[in-house]
Amino acid sequence: MKTRKVNIAVIGTGRMGSVHVANLIRNIPEANLVAICDIRLDVANQVAEDLGIERVVQDYHELLIDKEIEAVLIATSTNTHADIIIDCAKAGKHIFCEKPLALELDRIDEALSAVEKTSVKLQVGFNRRFDKSFQKVREIVHSGQIGRPSILRITNRDPELPNKEFLKVSGGMFLDMTIHDFDMARFQIGEVDEVYAIGNVMIDPELNSFGDIDTDIVTLKFSNGAIGAIDNSRQAVYGYDQRLEVFCLNGMAKADNEMENTVTTGNSSGFSASRLPFFFMQRYAPCYVEEVRQFIECVLDDLPTPTTGDDGRKAVVLGYAAWKSFHENRPVKISEIG
Repeated sequence: MKTRKVNIAVIGTGRMGSVHVANLIRNIPEANLVAICDIRLDVANQVAEDLGIERVVQDYHELLIDKEIEAVLIATSTNTHADIIIDCAKAGKHIFCEKPLALELDRIDEALSAVEKTSVKLQVGFNRRFDKSFQKVREIVHSGQIGRPSILRITNRDPELPNKEFLKVSGGMFLDMTIHDFDMARFQIGEVDEVYAIGNVMIDPELNSFGDIDTDIVTLKFSNGAIGAIDNSRQAVYGYDQRLEVFCLNGMAKADNEMENTVTTGNSSGFSASRLPFFFMQRYAPCYVEEVRQFIECVLDDLPTPTTGDDGRKAVVLGYAAWKSFHENRPVKISEIG
């Protein structure tokens, strides 16, 4: 039984950061949250007051000179990730960073280079890899019991459009939303050689003004010969639609939607089931705990992280390939991106 705890600080206490802060305090006993940081000091102070955190800072550099802090969790805006990773690596702090590492490949490469020059660990926040159903599908397929995988299908549909101001700086559909599916495709099947993306604005015409889309289908060709299809929508009125299937030569494995409960009601009108969870915070709540718990375990036991900087970079490369395919209306080899 482990008795030592990892002293960790959280940089960024907005929507995702506050979730991680609460999980570290309530659900991950191996971690000792010693400080939080946000440039919006009022936001950080409110989180600290709600959760009983004593130390709050506005400048993350104050945390980096604290020798008692072993690790940091970065949940700031995407455009700050690379700089903070580089500074944390130079300070010798282990790093958990929310996805994406950055929206520019050269900035990602700078950050990964800084990490590689040190002995610090880096984990990227692809939380869906830690979903028990998706993990079970991968376990079945990788065991070989249902033969060689040949077709992957992923459905990922949000219940409503995010805030427009967020969308304008998010990198767009393929780098914000579909990036989760690109990582899941690699997690389930392996490396991707080629993508072909089509999409349109079907929900809100305002997205046209800043070059984004809200509906897409992306087909994938994998290095092992398998093929895949991802479908995304920013608005599914019936709830948060999250499904995955791997079809193999001797069978298939799939993960269906998780409902709010398992109750089915029958009456003279027929049968009705429970609703889907409304959003990702509800659907993937256990995954946010497990991904950080495993990061802490890797720090304690000096293990490699389950989602690496390379995983983070490859997901962004697939996002760029999808945008290139969409704009040029053709299949794009991943080798064209770099």
